[in-house]
Amino acid sequence: MDEKIKELRFDSKSAYEFFAMKLAYIIGPNQLKSFMDEGNVVVVDVRNREKFNEGHIPMALSIPKDELDKNTDKLTKDKLTVVYGCCEYCSAAALACLTLSQYEYPCVMMSGGYNAWTEYYRYAVVSEN
Repeated sequence: MDEKIKELRFDSKSAYEFFAMKLAYIIGPNQLKSFMDEGNVVVVDVRNREKFNEGHIPMALSIPKDELDKNTDKLTKDKLTVVYGCCEYCSAAALACLTLSQYEYPCVMMSGGYNAWTEYYRYAVVSEN
């Protein structure tokens, strides 16, 4: 296995394909902010509603991962959907993107989730209950 890994690390064509795919489907907070400023994106928070109400990215829709199948009518295939979870260790956003891809929605995942946004921009929206 170590030899195969070493071989792959020197395979620049495979590396190029891997990083191109990664950059196509995973964005950071700064790129999300640019997309939001342009107005051609739908932002989806897949954390539970309690966490969403405590704070979320401006313009984000609250659609918990377990409810995504039933709420695709809130989305559009005409805009890119950016999905985020709580943090870099959360798999909810990746699972949500997998689901959205199956329904043929163009989507990407924001790396680092809500925590990355608040660390980078230091602001969020709190929902009124």
